[in-house]
Amino acid sequence: MRYIYIFFGLLYLTSNAQKPQDGIKIAFLADVHLQDLYGTLQDSDYKGVVNPKTGKPTLLRTMDAQLHSTRIFNENYFAFIAALNDIAKRNIHYVALPGDYSDDGQPLHVRGLQRILNEYSKKYNIQFFITTGNHDPVGPFAQDAGKDDFLGDAGKRQSIFSKAGMYKPDITKELPVVITKNIAKMGYLGVTDYLHDFGFFPKAEYKFWATPFSLYTSDNYNYATAKKQAVLEKRVYDVAPGYTVPDVSYVVEPVDGLWLLAIDGNVYLPKANSNGNAADDKNYAGADLGYNNVLSHKAHLVAWAKQIAAEAKRKNKTLIAFSHYPMVEFNDDASPQIEALMGKGKWQLDRVPVEEVAQTFADAGIQIHLGGHMHINDTGIRTTAKGNTLVNIQTPSLAAYIPAYKLLTINPDNIIDVQTITIDDVPGFNELFPLYKMEYDYLKSQGAKDIWNEDILKTKSYHEFTDFHLKELVRLRFMPDDWPVDFAAFLLKTSGEELLVLSNADSKKIKKQLAKNDLTQKDFKKWNGLDLVTDFYRIRSADQLAITDVGANRIKQYQLLTDFFLTQKTDVSDASRKNLILFFTILDKFLKGAPADHFTIYLNTGRVKDLSVK
Repeated sequence: MRYIYIFFGLLYLTSNAQKPQDGIKIAFLADVHLQDLYGTLQDSDYKGVVNPKTGKPTLLRTMDAQLHSTRIFNENYFAFIAALNDIAKRNIHYVALPGDYSDDGQPLHVRGLQRILNEYSKKYNIQFFITTGNHDPVGPFAQDAGKDDFLGDAGKRQSIFSKAGMYKPDITKELPVVITKNIAKMGYLGVTDYLHDFGFFPKAEYKFWATPFSLYTSDNYNYATAKKQAVLEKRVYDVAPGYTVPDVSYVVEPVDGLWLLAIDGNVYLPKANSNGNAADDKNYAGADLGYNNVLSHKAHLVAWAKQIAAEAKRKNKTLIAFSHYPMVEFNDDASPQIEALMGKGKWQLDRVPVEEVAQTFADAGIQIHLGGHMHINDTGIRTTAKGNTLVNIQTPSLAAYIPAYKLLTINPDNIIDVQTITIDDVPGFNELFPLYKMEYDYLKSQGAKDIWNEDILKTKSYHEFTDFHLKELVRLRFMPDDWPVDFAAFLLKTSGEELLVLSNADSKKIKKQLAKNDLTQKDFKKWNGLDLVTDFYRIRSADQLAITDVGANRIKQYQLLTDFFLTQKTDVSDASRKNLILFFTILDKFLKGAPADHFTIYLNTGRVKDLSVK
């Protein structure tokens, strides 16, 4: 089969094999979701709405849209620049982007990304390595698309589409629709053409570069051969009988001893009502489910990963894998309780990889994998029956709370240092606030319901802005959409002090534990159920990074409530009490998860050591 990676030379002498230089650093920026605010629509005269603060025309989405989304659409543009500047200051020369680096793979935004990466490559000698996410490309082939929630003149919604007639007629009531091909969604061909120079194809300076379809190994590697075999037409597989689509996975050695394994985890399955045309973009479902579908429809990646891992070990290379999708359950093993509380299909539980994913890739030899997709900070660890350990590091998004990137440092003796670098202060993060004020005033004048809280325009830092974004998400989307109606209503009207009483803990035990933790019952009066739920989402999103925002004192109160609820005999026939037990079980698991801030991975043993300041 043409996708089989021919693996030979097992008896090759490894005397010349090299470990990477000590102290090599690699930064990982996931889910950048870049929207080029100042890009140009090459086939339209429309330039965007003029910002009264700067006088610049701007192509931005509405605040209403981004406060209903799990990601920020606009301010992450400035956050991306700030992160790259931080990386440059730290003298880091290798940067990986594990997918979703664009809004939806549109030419407008991918061109913007290309321009920015080229600028930092030339100015700071940074090498970028990227792989695909479900937003880039959205499907294997190009498709017409658009958005009806750009911000236009006078605070009104501006629709921009790639083709006339794609939108409902009522969209034109506010402002005329702008038609431009620059907002269409590109497929693999378009995305890789623009981003050709960032790992997708070999370069003369790479020590080694290959794909699952390469007909060579690192033993007989040469650039000329790699270049010939790298063309997209030779990097395809059958996702289903008669449906041939690209797979742009690759492995690269940018510096002696370091192998970066970039896995294309996108699996675009044909829809049940497909017309049978493999080239028709409408025939494919999205790739959100990641590795669950890789196991069933992209098995060649497992075989290839196993071969690459074995070859890396034989040649004494440090292998670090990255892709868009998680390889390990990312809810601190609380997914069963989340489903019991929220219900089947809630909380994006369909994106949780089945246990077989972690076991399969661990036994294939993958020891470290960095993923994205979920916009959360988390670490998942799995050790198989064969004694193989996989550490899956979930990289936070710059477009969500808390904005950060992961920094890996390769140290002697197969020891990897992992740091989480937060991007708290972002120059220009409030540049668009005057435009949002126009939007708010327009919505208010129209008597719109559930208008977003304009206090977000008073935030003083990007960190504070993303925190406010999360709070509004909880209010406007998460609570109404995910939580059982009765339980949500119960929580919102309950105080911390009332929860302390409802725990049914013995009064003597409460007094003893309060004194032991330097707390009083009055502390529990200072917060309510909405505060609790908001902190719940903070901790789920940012893990250890959220402790400062929540406060150590509040964390102690939550831990006491958890202990009280989970150790007392309770009547689980009462729905609210049953849900409270589930809730605090989940929170307990979130608080006791694997290290996710600063930690060390010992590849020889699989041990992970927490280095965070307590």
